Amino acid sequence: MASARSSNARRPIVAANWKMNKTHLEAVQAVQKLSYLLDRDDAKRVEVVICPPFCDLRSVQVLVDSDRLPYGLGAQNLHWEDQGAFTGEVSGLMLAALKCAYVIVGHSERRRLFGETDDTVAKKARAAFRNDIAPIICVGETLEEREAGRTEDRVVDQIKAAFGGLDAEQAGRAVVAYEPIWAIGTGRNAEPADAGEVIGLIRGTIASMFSSQTASALRIQYGGSVTAGNIREFMAHPEIDGALVGGASLDPEEFALIVKYPGAREAGS
Repeated sequence: MASARSSNARRPIVAANWKMNKTHLEAVQAVQKLSYLLDRDDAKRVEVVICPPFCDLRSVQVLVDSDRLPYGLGAQNLHWEDQGAFTGEVSGLMLAALKCAYVIVGHSERRRLFGETDDTVAKKARAAFRNDIAPIICVGETLEEREAGRTEDRVVDQIKAAFGGLDAEQAGRAVVAYEPIWAIGTGRNAEPADAGEVIGLIRGTIASMFSSQTASALRIQYGGSVTAGNIREFMAHPEIDGALVGGASLDPEEFALIVKYPGAREAGS
């Protein structure tokens, strides 16, 4: 297994997944409020990524560009083809034109509610890189898999499928979000030590597929009912490089507090 790096080795990344929430007007208001709550030093220490619904992307992109806000823009999904007869879908080509730097791939809700498979997730990850967008690749086990002792097998299988078609440079640019499915939107979260152990397993799997250098460069987030109240515990673990934040990211004040704690760790306070 790749050894844990110091907290200064990988810049923390905190991403807001708004899911199906906020109109484009509400999105602009939320990002404006966030900009008042976070200063430039916060954004230097922590990479902040906003992932609004598709219909909000253009409005947020214009605001970020015009006000020169130090936030990355991310989408919540993409199709694996760049264009074609796929009614209702959005492609990486379209997202790249909106200056999306990231796209969430394989979120547990996409897998569970919309039938996405490991193969689908792999194709989407390759489509993201084809358009110079870094995928945030989500992996995690169900409660049934966890109780059956299959967490390691399931997570390793997901990682191998998603990264199997990538080269080492792409693998190092990707972000992984470990999100135990039983913790998504339930108010429950994994113990930091347990989450850190699974994330260490992910890093070890990447090392075996590519190299220890690639594994050490890869940033791995925790996702699953992350709040301002528990982010400190997760960020205390050296394997955890940030968070994929769902419900708590809808409130700019709480999201700012989540961002600030990884920033405090990065600054050594």
